[in-house]
Amino acid sequence: MKAVTVKELNQELLNRTPKELRDLCLRLSRFKKENKELLTYILFESSDEASYIGSVKEELERQFTEVNRKSYYFIKKGLRAILRNTKKYIRYSQSKITEVELLIWYCKRMQKFTPSINKNAALRNLYARQCTEIKSKLTLLHEDLQSDYEPELKILIEYLAR
Repeated sequence: MKAVTVKELNQELLNRTPKELRDLCLRLSRFKKENKELLTYILFESSDEASYIGSVKEELERQFTEVNRKSYYFIKKGLRAILRNTKKYIRYSQSKITEVELLIWYCKRMQKFTPSINKNAALRNLYARQCTEIKSKLTLLHEDLQSDYEPELKILIEYLAR
């Protein structure tokens, strides 16, 4: 079965009643955890972005404590998994501010991670890529917000130079 385009989906959804739309959403939520998480965000958390960011940080902090520290191989796998989850939560929000905020938090948390990420090239590169991504996302924000986040980004970049 081939999926139809977004335009065709949009047209079909316009022809549905509110009850049918609700039933479709509930049915969709049964198939994948991400669908249910997205619906949860849209219905309950999108109205308070600061609270959403706080709850995401708590969840990610828990994941950081559970990373297997036996070798850099396992650390790298764990930190990449956390980054995937971070990006998933960013996709739900679709807010550039939330994206910058969570990526900066992720990098700060990587700095505190023990053993140090500076002892492994792959982890340093992962950190550097996130700094580059934050820098590119900052250009999309309003000038006032850019000036708020610039000092934090500068600190993140200085950490790499050590």
